[in-house]
Amino acid sequence: MSRTESIKAKLLNLYRILDEQTDEEHGLTIPEILEALEARGISAERKGIYSDLQALREAGMDIVLRKVGGRCEYFIAGRTFELAELKLLVDAVACSRFITPKKSRELIGKLESLTSIHQASQLNRQIFVADRIKADNEEIYYTVDRLQSAILDDRQVSFLYFDYAVNKKKVLRRGGERYVVSPLSLCWNNENYYLIAYYERYQSLSHFRVDRMMDLSRTEERRAHIDAARFNAADYCKKLFGMFAGEETPVKIQFDNSLMNVVLDRFGQEVYLRPVDEGHFCVTARVVPSPSFFGWLFGFAGKAVLLYPPSVMDQYRQMLETAAEPFYQKGDQS
Repeated sequence: MSRTESIKAKLLNLYRILDEQTDEEHGLTIPEILEALEARGISAERKGIYSDLQALREAGMDIVLRKVGGRCEYFIAGRTFELAELKLLVDAVACSRFITPKKSRELIGKLESLTSIHQASQLNRQIFVADRIKADNEEIYYTVDRLQSAILDDRQVSFLYFDYAVNKKKVLRRGGERYVVSPLSLCWNNENYYLIAYYERYQSLSHFRVDRMMDLSRTEERRAHIDAARFNAADYCKKLFGMFAGEETPVKIQFDNSLMNVVLDRFGQEVYLRPVDEGHFCVTARVVPSPSFFGWLFGFAGKAVLLYPPSVMDQYRQMLETAAEPFYQKGDQS
């Protein structure tokens, strides 16, 4: 190895040692740095390490010297991610249903490499992947990337879509015929990733669980004529319950005052509401009526009352009667 190559190797290994072994609570003295370099097969002199540390500082590394008692040690103070930020990211990956256990562990491992080995152990202690409900579709990681690329490049996508049968086996929808849609946006809802797309076959927006897509590919056809630039995915998803597609309908709902936080979490701060009396308020919002929407209302046990429109009220009443019918039948048999 030439002298130039030796200097480069020493700097690179010095950087890795500091990056892997130091943080705000853990530093290395010069003798410890020399020992760590020696363990990597690199000999160095104490005097040269000082100039190497300065060179790394000038290259942008936030290397700090501190004195603890009679100990002078060096550590990396500033990193791209703080430990608290990495903990949030690790939790998000571990909790995400659409990321398989294998991919979750791979991603968490990469996040751990962004801090020291000491702080990485704190991240490792809070991982609970094995017993979580996770997707088993290993393609999803790459499917999301292909979908985002297709959206950016204004291209349609083609894929197979499956459901699970009673025996837990995958069954392709439509007998294995491929879906061809114009992707608009990806949405994370109810702990799952969904594709919102214009489905030309029905000339309407449709939603697809990304973890139930298989063999996705991008076509050379441009997306169908949709005003993608004006489509607001966040606003659109607020009107959906359980990602059921359908026609938006203005509704009026009376809520008990105790549900104010729930309503604002669901519809956002900008939702129109007005007081009704000392204990209730009324909300006007646009939603897509669906079994999930009605189930959401029913879950408030009478503290949420649908007031308008009559057509949606009739749907709600019919769903309640249908749900109660088996109980009435059992009563008749007794």
